[in-house]
Amino acid sequence: MHCEMPMTVIDQPQGTLTLQTLSMPSDTNPLGDIFGGWLLSQMDIAGAILALEVAQGRVTTVAISGMKFLHPVPVGSLISCYSNLRSIGRTSIRIGIEVWIKDFKTHHRLKVTEGEFVYVAIDDEGKKRPVNEI
Repeated sequence: MHCEMPMTVIDQPQGTLTLQTLSMPSDTNPLGDIFGGWLLSQMDIAGAILALEVAQGRVTTVAISGMKFLHPVPVGSLISCYSNLRSIGRTSIRIGIEVWIKDFKTHHRLKVTEGEFVYVAIDDEGKKRPVNEI
């Protein structure tokens, strides 16, 4: 009988689940692992979802920092992006994002990457605007 050890608080995703998708064969490199760029784009979408809610309007990504790829992502994994609001500036929103995968065969969950994304609230002309102004 297989028995997994219980996860500790550190082993739990930090933030709110903002995006889930499956890694597909078309998103892999020649060795069969998911491209880091594809994963990065999923993180950007997840962060933008939270930033849109906070800004109550258009946002654009202006910076990505502290990216760490911790483990390769095999094709067929469930990708879960968790977003954590870190700070709100006058026009900017800083969001930490973690990506966890789940293997459907083993039900094992693993954090595979994390990073910090900065979004800026913009108006209809694409110019910066205060976050609390719609």
